[in-house]
Amino acid sequence: MANHKALVLGGNYYIGLSIVRCLGKKGVSVTLYDYDESRAFAMHSRYVQEKLIGPDYNKDPEAMLNFLVDYGKQQSEKPVLFPTTDTLALYIDRYMDILKDYYLITMTEQGLWQRVIDKDQLYRLAERHRMPYPITLSAQDPELLDKLHANLAYPVILKPVDSMGFVSRFRTKLFIIHSDEELMQKIQMTQNAGYEMVVQRFIQGFDDHMYTFDAYLDQNSKVTHWMTGHKLRQFPINFGASTYIRQEYVPRLAELGIPFLQSIGFKGFAEIEFKKDAQTGEFFLIEINARTTNFNAMIEKVGINMPYLAYLELTGHGIGQKVIDYDSHIYFQYLKEDLVAMRDYYRTGQLSLTTMIKSLFNRKVGAIWSWSDPLPGFAYCYQLIAHRLKK
Repeated sequence: MANHKALVLGGNYYIGLSIVRCLGKKGVSVTLYDYDESRAFAMHSRYVQEKLIGPDYNKDPEAMLNFLVDYGKQQSEKPVLFPTTDTLALYIDRYMDILKDYYLITMTEQGLWQRVIDKDQLYRLAERHRMPYPITLSAQDPELLDKLHANLAYPVILKPVDSMGFVSRFRTKLFIIHSDEELMQKIQMTQNAGYEMVVQRFIQGFDDHMYTFDAYLDQNSKVTHWMTGHKLRQFPINFGASTYIRQEYVPRLAELGIPFLQSIGFKGFAEIEFKKDAQTGEFFLIEINARTTNFNAMIEKVGINMPYLAYLELTGHGIGQKVIDYDSHIYFQYLKEDLVAMRDYYRTGQLSLTTMIKSLFNRKVGAIWSWSDPLPGFAYCYQLIAHRLKK
């Protein structure tokens, strides 16, 4: 096991830092790759044994591929490869036929990561495997309005097929649409920006109606480990990423998630996001994260080290089985974005200040700060201050 390194792609976000810590605590030799060391605060972790600064995959994907191939050739054993973003998961998926000769990758079927990340393809899989999902229409369909009037009612959701870059461009994951005129205007605006969009039924329910099923599937596509989570706050509010979430045992999510993931042949870590209909109580698939989730630190805290499971299995070790089938009362908080979310919830009258202040005293895991590994936290604070001063 000692000869297999772990290569984590991406050090400028706390997901990468979480993977580094999960592996480093177990004695794994961790190499961290980024294209800009000045922004990669995870590089300062005590668990990073080797730092790689290489080409920017956004600007020159072929150069990065050559860099990774050259690095892989130098290793005595294949490193285990970990993406930290959807973009990097899709990058590995794109070049899997080449990278698999030099790296160990949980997913073996090229194209499957693409199919579960792409909303349009994901909902086709859901239809085929009878997973409940909101009625979804292509915004490119010339008969869109006729189909919408026959199958849906306003408000509806307009969201991108591929969400990468969408949030930074529009400051939201999606739009809530209330009329034909608004729909056509938003479709034109987003298509002009280069995004393919879908129109979807709006599932009733506040942000605390969002749930997650987090699982590890072995190389036989069998779920071996799983837990469920309950979102309480997110950013951007109403339609964003988890900023405050708790582990909560919801067996219905496993009843839906396990057969679906196994039937599509998934391998490695997967997170299914569900929304619970406030009127019917039914759960609907919203999306799948095919890379490590942002609250990975909480999953480790409750007893499942997802990155280490992948490392162990791919290097030939047994991983057993485990289910978190109880409520641990452990929460995850990304403080920086959660404070902004709390402000927005309060300003819009969606949550009371008292409720949010009380939540701060729950037993929780943070995104970045660690007393046993403090340097990334200091580096992150320095970045925030430097960014403010530049403004």
